[in-house]
Amino acid sequence: MHLIESHKCCGGFLQVWEHKSDSLGCNMKFSIFLPKEKYDEYTPVLTYLSGLTCTHDNFTTKAGAYQKAAELGIAIVAPDTSPRGDNIPDDQDSYDFGKGAGFYINATQAPWDKHYQMETYITQELFDLIPAHFKLSDAKQGILGHSMGAHGALTLFFKHQKQYKSVSAFSPIVAPTQVPWGHKAFSRYLGDNQQRWKEHDACELVMGSEQKDTEILIDQGLSDNFLEEQLKPELFQAACEKAGQAVKLRMHEGYDHSYYFIQSFIDDHLQHHASYLR
Repeated sequence: MHLIESHKCCGGFLQVWEHKSDSLGCNMKFSIFLPKEKYDEYTPVLTYLSGLTCTHDNFTTKAGAYQKAAELGIAIVAPDTSPRGDNIPDDQDSYDFGKGAGFYINATQAPWDKHYQMETYITQELFDLIPAHFKLSDAKQGILGHSMGAHGALTLFFKHQKQYKSVSAFSPIVAPTQVPWGHKAFSRYLGDNQQRWKEHDACELVMGSEQKDTEILIDQGLSDNFLEEQLKPELFQAACEKAGQAVKLRMHEGYDHSYYFIQSFIDDHLQHHASYLR
């Protein structure tokens, strides 16, 4: 791995690293916040998944998370949202497909299947790399995200419940099989078999949850311009009620889809994860 940046931050360090990803077949960047100068194998780790058009940098520079993370003694990793590089297939006419829009799934359709293996990258390659390289806890890891990244956080939590001990979401895409963003991405990454799409849909996956007592925290702004067409949190709340899954859905008057919304409530999310990880 190659260290690109390192900054003293809130008593710890904020670093940006680049490494060769075997699962994606390209070089990838991620940021990591190390909450103190002498962290150890007991320090828990949060993985934050960003939304459409984002890179590792959006959360790193905009979320305002590190003061609270330092207080709680939690490391935070922010990976990119898709494979990158000149040889990576892309749809340059779409902001919601291709580079910047990996949807945290493993593509099965050509030409996307060669590089777009984001589920494997997050849950295997990066999940193992971070504790090994930084000597952080491999047993106390949580996951959270925003929008497309919140879709990733919820679905990867349900699919890999032995790995992630906590989960939360900002403005999540909860039912991609029922909304335009999901239809566009899944039809091209996964093909036309809509039964396969359900394997990446939080409203479907919650029915098989094995951690029903682990409360899921979700924050959603009521002035979010994607709320009614793309996000539909009420569908996930209903699915959780049916499945017996503990969930706290908080709807906030006046807040939109931006990182100003995330800044406003990120401390609550970090405290939520600390209650499970510390």
